[in-house]
Amino acid sequence: MSEKLPHSYTDEELIKGTLNKDRHCQEMLYRKYADGMFSVACNYSDNDDETADILQEGFIKVFRKLDTHDSSKSLGGWIRRIVVNTALEHYKKKKRHLEVLEDYSNEEKTNQEELFENVESVEVIKYVNNLPSKAQMVLKLYTIEGYAHQEIATALNISVGTSKSQLSRAKHLLRGMINPSNV
Repeated sequence: MSEKLPHSYTDEELIKGTLNKDRHCQEMLYRKYADGMFSVACNYSDNDDETADILQEGFIKVFRKLDTHDSSKSLGGWIRRIVVNTALEHYKKKKRHLEVLEDYSNEEKTNQEELFENVESVEVIKYVNNLPSKAQMVLKLYTIEGYAHQEIATALNISVGTSKSQLSRAKHLLRGMINPSNV
């Protein structure tokens, strides 16, 4: 097995070898998915060191829980979910204090596509990363990961209403950053 590249192995081969404690398969599994999962972890951290910690902890969980993976589901999707959950755990540890919440529930709804229509993606990322941490986390979980408000509420230990309020707050703040005259 040792002369093949990580992506030339099937997930089934890597899972079987990893479960049999084959170090080479463990390394190939990590190498096959690490770059993509690093990008996922980057979405939820402030710096590369924190991202690396999230990635490392996530893969430790992957290796410990690999026997619970449902083979009918995507291995990459399963690993992604573990990395996102690990990032959420980091977020909870880091942000023990509560932010002062503003309720924007009565705010006018704006189509997300309209909001970002004339803005470069690099600028959007910069704006999102400058949002307050809770609003940023809710926005990322909702728009990037596709979590529902109930899932976000459970993951962040907040109410569904707070999740909705933080998403609305994030949109409002982004609107102000992108086009200050519309606020």
